[in-house]
Parts: sequence; C-alpha cells; structure tokens
Amino acid sequence: MSPYRVAQVAAAGGPFEIVEREAALPGPGHVHIAIEACGVCHSDSYFIDAAFPGVRFPLVPGHEIAGRIEQLGEGVHSWWQVGDRVAVGWFGGSCHHCTPCRQGDFIVCDNLKVPGWAYDGGFAEAVIAPVDSLARIPEPLAATDAAPMACAGVTTYNGLRRSSARPGDLVAVLGIGGLGHLAVRYAVAMGFETVAIARGVGKADLAKQLGAHHYIDSTADTPVADALQALGGAKVVLATAANADAITATVDGLSHRGELVVIGAAPEPLGISPNQLLMRGKIVRGHPAGTAQDVQDTLTFSALHGIRPMIETLPLDQVNEAYQKMLSGAARFRMVLTTA
Repeated sequence: MSPYRVAQVAAAGGPFEIVEREAALPGPGHVHIAIEACGVCHSDSYFIDAAFPGVRFPLVPGHEIAGRIEQLGEGVHSWWQVGDRVAVGWFGGSCHHCTPCRQGDFIVCDNLKVPGWAYDGGFAEAVIAPVDSLARIPEPLAATDAAPMACAGVTTYNGLRRSSARPGDLVAVLGIGGLGHLAVRYAVAMGFETVAIARGVGKADLAKQLGAHHYIDSTADTPVADALQALGGAKVVLATAANADAITATVDGLSHRGELVVIGAAPEPLGISPNQLLMRGKIVRGHPAGTAQDVQDTLTFSALHGIRPMIETLPLDQVNEAYQKMLSGAARFRMVLTTA
C-alpha cells in the first residue's frame, strides 16, 4: 500500500504540519479507509490542547470521517466490502467488555475509542478504524455532507429522537451554529413545532430559512424563559450553544415534565436550583453523540428529508486555516477538509 499524508500536531497547542506516513495493514476486526472528507469539530480542540487525559503527541485529530473501505482486516464480516462508502464519528469503537457495553450502551463505553484520541483521526488521507465504528453512507449523500453528520448530525438528531418530545410538541433549539442549524432542520422534519433561539435579530432570517416556526432573540428585553412560556412552554430544549448562562436561561421556559437536553460542551456549571426542577417535574440531562448505527440512522434520515449541513471546504493542505476559522466562529457552519 502507498504512503499517505496526515495533518499532525507535534505538541499541545501547536500548529498543524503535513507529514507522510507509511501505510499499515488493518489488523483483525479493522478496516483501512481511504478518506475523502473530514469535518473540523470544536471538540478537536480539546485533544489538540491536551485538555483530555491520555492524549499522545504527535496527534492526528478528526472524528467526522467519510471515505471508502480500501482493505479489510481478518475476521471482518462479509457485510462490509472493499469500496463501501463509510463514515466514522465520535463513536470510533467500543471495548465490548465494560459494564455499559455489556448492557448494550456502547456510546458511554468506559473505554470509548474516539478517533484522534484512541487512534489517529481523520485529518489525513487514510485511517485504520475498528469495524464496529462504521456507518454506511447512502448514495445521495456526498462525502463532504456525510462527514459532519458523523458527529454534529448524529448528536442533534439522536438528542431529539431520544428526547421526550413527540410530533406536535413545542421544541426549542438553543444556538444556530454548527450543531444548531442541523438541529432546527431535524426538529422540523420530525414534526415538532420548532423554536430557534439565538443572539440578535440577524439570525431570524436564517432560522426561517431552516424551517423554524418561531424565533427568539436571546438579547431582547423579554427573557428567553418568558418568551418560551408565551408559546406554551417547551417540551424539550436542545441546548447546542456552549454557554452555561444561555443554557440556564431556558430552564424556566420548560413546560411541566419538560426536558433540557444538553449537548453544547461548556466548562462552566449551570446555575439551576433544585426548586426550578421539583415543582414541575423538569428533567436535565446530558446527551452524548451516538453509536455507528445511530450515525447510519442519521445519514438515512438526512438523505430521505434532503437535509444537508451548511459547510465550507478546504483541502487538507490548508488545515491550519480551516482549524482557525472554526475556532474563531467565522465558519458557516462546518469546516470540512477534503483530500481530492
């Protein structure tokens, strides 16, 4: 097999450099994937800055991978063939022996194999991944569209479908960014009365274009919670914004038995009192991304409903530019690296 290029970070917080690696054969239960596209997720920064334990350098990040199987390792089921189009996301495989895995809850595996953490990620021309990480990409989806769905897509789609909301319920999406713009589209397609919440009047037109039935400007004089209650109270708030204060501000906007589903990773604590939850039976929970099957379900649903991420593409050689644009918040809305 031919050598391939990767974009690696030599030390914590350092810049990317393009280096060549010698190709390796996939081991038992693994496949070699020729990468066509890889999304740039804000969570990549936690690895690049060594904010997570056990990060090793040089580091090749990237957990929104789309490509084609180039070689099969020993013992890979015939369900997978060379040439199959596949995606690998935050769920890059599980250990199969910890308690969550034995209970079938693989996404919260104690030894979750996140690409870019457990093994080299997708900022590269190729990757070797465990077979249990693979999701099949439907033909209507381009690799550049499928890649962000493996993390941003599945996290929002799965967060909504596993919530307590049912078609016709009022569901609010906090934040219209890399996650939120997909969440609004999924919420509408699932039949929810959808509210988009963001900062400023400038996002109102975008919310309407995405299909939202209502828009709430979080900087307006009316508090977000009061605006939600004026609409009848939200059965579910999907918090995609990584801002603890903004998330906290939605709690009193929940209906009875309403549910706050947190997917935006904010380091600060939420300012929620027990009394806010007790009298109306409200629920607050965190939601991780999703397994390979969840990714595949997301891709299938997206293809069926014509849902695509809003992306900007750059070649792998321009990885530093793509990463900095993501960090600055200037991307609209997902940066995707390509290897073509």
